[in-house]
Amino acid sequence: MKRRRVEVFSMSFLDCICCGFGAVILFYTIISAQAGVERIRKTEDLAAQVSRLDEEVLDGTKNLAVLRNTLEKTRSDTISAASRATRLLEEREQKLIESASYEEESLARRERIEQLKADLRALDEANRRLEASAPTATPRAELAGTPRTLADRRYITGLNLKGRRILILLDRSASMLDEDLVNVIRLRNSPEPARRAAQKWRRAVEVTGWVTSQLPRGASYQVYGFNTQAAALLPATAGKWLASNDANQLDQLLRALDDTTPLEGTSLLNAFRAIRELSPAPDQIVLITDGLPTQGASPPAVSRYIGIQARARLFDEAAKAVGRRTPVDVVLLPMKGDLLASHRFWNLARDTGGAFLMPSRDWP
Repeated sequence: MKRRRVEVFSMSFLDCICCGFGAVILFYTIISAQAGVERIRKTEDLAAQVSRLDEEVLDGTKNLAVLRNTLEKTRSDTISAASRATRLLEEREQKLIESASYEEESLARRERIEQLKADLRALDEANRRLEASAPTATPRAELAGTPRTLADRRYITGLNLKGRRILILLDRSASMLDEDLVNVIRLRNSPEPARRAAQKWRRAVEVTGWVTSQLPRGASYQVYGFNTQAAALLPATAGKWLASNDANQLDQLLRALDDTTPLEGTSLLNAFRAIRELSPAPDQIVLITDGLPTQGASPPAVSRYIGIQARARLFDEAAKAVGRRTPVDVVLLPMKGDLLASHRFWNLARDTGGAFLMPSRDWP
């Protein structure tokens, strides 16, 4: 019997080898698949982080823009505040300078007031001596009550109308509404009837009526109202002299005066320039006003507050337009805070040979 040959590489061995190799491949495939899943998961996580970082960068960019705008606004506000602070410091320095000037003027004014009080005491003493030595009998003409005699008896006011051509200049600016600036501002915005009924303005109207009633016989007169400009109260009579004995014309003038409404600022220069319209020139001027002017020949280019020193300079400029040949009688009505007015107008009356009157509240 033939003996069977034994082979090493038999079908069983090959099967084992193939199974082992297949197992290795299967194991590698499983590991590779798990590695791919893990890589995908990490990639998704990284993408989510990138998206979140992109959003944070976008938010940061927006916040940066807001902060940049805020910084620019802060810089602008800082510059504006510095500018305002500089302006306030300049205004403070100006106020200090004006305050020092006011103190000097107040001291000089107190000295002048004391001198005027001494002069008034001397005048009162002289008047008492004259009254003691005057005859007690009343003249017949005075008993008759003629207007001429009544005008002579008003000499105690210091306002003696003796010219042949008398020009009355009436201030009809807004300041003639009241003695207090706050009330002037309030009344300035009131209706015209309320402004015409203002107590101070009615007093100015009464003073003008009193002056016209005391005109000398045979004299001529004219009444001009002025604020920023000057014009005759009766426009048809501008540049002409009116007869004092024409009762109808005087009545028309007084009615026009009642219909006049105070408004706007004051230009004393334009008031005095109105003298040039009259020919022949006046030989006596009666000025009824309440304070220093607020503008010159024309209004300023920029509307702003005008201080007392600037108003005094405007007055000095206007006073030069009058000259010293024509007497200027000044009736100065009260105005609170206009400290230099009385001294300036008193000098004007004294330099021109006129009278200066600050009437009591019950005059005329």
